[in-house]
Amino acid sequence: MKVVSGKFNGRRLLENKYKHIRPTVDKARQAFSNKLQFFMPDKKVLDLFCGTGAMGIEAVSRGAEKVVFVDKDARSVQMTKDNLKSLGIIEKVFKMDAVMFLEKCQEQFDLIILDPPYKSGLYEVVLKKIAEKKLLADDGIIVCEHAKEDEFDYQDFVVFDEKRYGTIMLTYLCK
Repeated sequence: MKVVSGKFNGRRLLENKYKHIRPTVDKARQAFSNKLQFFMPDKKVLDLFCGTGAMGIEAVSRGAEKVVFVDKDARSVQMTKDNLKSLGIIEKVFKMDAVMFLEKCQEQFDLIILDPPYKSGLYEVVLKKIAEKKLLADDGIIVCEHAKEDEFDYQDFVVFDEKRYGTIMLTYLCK
């Protein structure tokens, strides 16, 4: 797996050796990065359920000011830290349950990336918490990666784009 865009384009990420981590496919990461390339510079980004950290690393590579990575799995957190270290990137990585992180969070983000385990029921829970705590900036974007057959309540957010990449979807939300 490689970084697909920006200043780290072509740099290798660590091989995912864990079956429970489902990294975003290159084609979807490329499309995400291209779609938001002019939006990302100088933005604050939250990569919730970060897995390998690949999506947040794409944001850093495209000029995000700050990316916060969160995952409750110790292996995912270590893999994200190792990927960041291999690229010389210094960002915060939290080993914490996503809902607990959102409960404690006191800052707003311009871009929030959500990729919880499929069919976990967590989309509605975290979207509700993001809305309640006003964690998305007024002109912010939420990107949800999910299985193409998944349906969920987007809460107070509006779908402004949706793209399919094989068996996965990227759904883009705004206020």
